[in-house]
Amino acid sequence: MEMCPTYIITIYLLIGISNSISLSRGISFSGTTTENADQSSNSLNGKTKLSAMTNYGDNSYLAPVVCGSSKMGAYKYVSELWRKKQSDVMRFVQRVRCWEYRQQPSIVRLVRPTRPDRARRLGYKAKQGFVVYRVRVRRGGRKRPVPKGIVYGKPTNQGVTQLKFQRSKRSVAEERAGRKLGGLRVVNSYWLNEDSTYKYYEIILVDPAHNAVRNDPRINWICNPVHKHRELRGLTSEGKKNRGLRGKGHRNHKNRPSRRATWKKNNSLSLRRYR
Repeated sequence: MEMCPTYIITIYLLIGISNSISLSRGISFSGTTTENADQSSNSLNGKTKLSAMTNYGDNSYLAPVVCGSSKMGAYKYVSELWRKKQSDVMRFVQRVRCWEYRQQPSIVRLVRPTRPDRARRLGYKAKQGFVVYRVRVRRGGRKRPVPKGIVYGKPTNQGVTQLKFQRSKRSVAEERAGRKLGGLRVVNSYWLNEDSTYKYYEIILVDPAHNAVRNDPRINWICNPVHKHRELRGLTSEGKKNRGLRGKGHRNHKNRPSRRATWKKNNSLSLRRYR
């Protein structure tokens, strides 16, 4: 009998939670041990600050927060989980998810983002007009697209393999999503998963014709026609990074407006016709 991957993940998460509880045996819900109860009573007036330094192993992110620490929202805990990608639970979950992703097409629409904390930081809203797609990109270098490996020209340009593409896989994923969904606008994207063959990204897109988007002053800038296919022109966050536009000031002057435009300006001689 085959078991559903979601059912397997649920079982494993329950096992991981039970292990973390067993590791924290003797710790109360406030995060302090029973023998330190007297000390915790003095923590209210700021005399002592306790922290539960128990051995959580790979599940150290489950350690309780004690005494005077600020409250964290739900997305903060989710982001902490994703920061510990090498923990046993996350490695297992990601491995099972990768198996599921491989069985599906390269571009798939999702009901909701897999990483809601990351998606919201990058502009996603759970409202009409916003959609999320998962895109699969093959890893590795890029061969020169020439028939039978024959490159006509000078010997310095004869290379076919061992060539490196100038843009990142994330930028390629945005491009493919934008070409597939021509009526939508790409807002941003983020890394999701990877295995030995593929990398997976989730792309946030909006419908510029939807009233919920057009009437939202925080996102309706993207409805302007100048933002059509911004992912194909290097205008997204990842596109600007690949163009070298993340830095400012010293050692970044030749990157603006672009490296080619700066080179052309510095290597062109323009003379007035009548001198």
